[in-house]
Order: sequence, then C-alpha cells, then structure tokens
Amino acid sequence: MSEYNSLPLVTAAEQFAKLPGIGMKTAQRLAYFMLNQPAEDVEEFCQGILSARKSVHCCSVCQNFTDGEICSICNDDRRDKKVICVVEAPKDVSALERAGGFNGIYHVLHGLLSPMDNIGPNDIRIAELMRRLSGDIDEVIMATNPTVEGEATASYISRMIKPMNIKVTRLAYGLPAGSALEYADDVTLQRALENRNEL
Repeated sequence: MSEYNSLPLVTAAEQFAKLPGIGMKTAQRLAYFMLNQPAEDVEEFCQGILSARKSVHCCSVCQNFTDGEICSICNDDRRDKKVICVVEAPKDVSALERAGGFNGIYHVLHGLLSPMDNIGPNDIRIAELMRRLSGDIDEVIMATNPTVEGEATASYISRMIKPMNIKVTRLAYGLPAGSALEYADDVTLQRALENRNEL
C-alpha cells in the first residue's frame, strides 16, 4: 500500500490479504470498507469470527467441523453408516451436501499427501479413518480432488484399505454439464472417456 496510508489501515489490509484468494487490492478495499462501518458493526463482525473460532472443532467421528461432540451428519440415523466418503477439507462436505444425492457419511482428511511440502500420512487424518473401518463398512468413496496430491492420497489410502475386503471407489471425473469438447483439457477428456456410461 502507498506510504500515505496510515499504519493501522495498512495493518488491516495485510490481515485481509492473508485470506485465501484475497490479493492486496481487494484487501485494501475490504480494509477501507470496514473502517467506514460503524464501530459496533465492526465489533460484531470480529466477535462472530472469534466466536466461531472458539466454538468450532473437529467431530470426534468424521473430523468435519462442528460445534458439538459429534456433527449432525454422524448423528443422523437416516444416513447410511456403511458408506464413507473421504474428502480433503470440510468445505468439500458442504459442496457434496449442497449437490445432494449422497446419503452416506464422511471422513475429512484435513489435507492431502504432499512430499514436496513435507506432508506425510501422519500429518493428515488417515489413522482416524483406518480406526473407523474396523466397524461394519461396505464402501469407501475417495472424493479427493483430481490433482497430483489428490490422486496420490486416494491411491495410498486405497492400498491400505484393499486387504480389509472393503470396496473402494473413486469419484468419476469428466466433462461438466453444458461445456463444449473444444474447451476441455486433455486430462478431463481422457477421464470423460474412461468414465463413460451406457445410455
């Protein structure tokens, strides 16, 4: 930020810039916006974030975020407890729940294997998943993103589960609805061909 801005404004913008997807220009706009708000609104905003940070923790079963001991999905008797969908982060649970159609339960890894970043099996919630599989489980769906790290994590976990005689599946990837073939990348087209369905 320019040197004519006051230090508290610069500090506020730097804090906003720490958020994912927020560049310095957007951070500046957010800082100016907050400084133009009534003090009680800013305090309410800050209090809401602090309150969430203090009360939200990981579910003791699936590792998703919750404010109780066990999250509402794990507590729901209508869910199929024999099917576990493994995801990278709590936001992925939200995305799958919004899409609808899945009635099983989840397991959140809180990261992916990434040797380049020194993230190994002990740094994410794989051990917690393996403990859950000692129960009556029919299927584990690997729903990690189709990145190098996502594929490596899915492959690693799948190799650990195979000897347990539990079915391991992977989300199908392909062309998004409404898209044109000419704009799809090579990997997406390859996945679409591999995962084609009979009509």
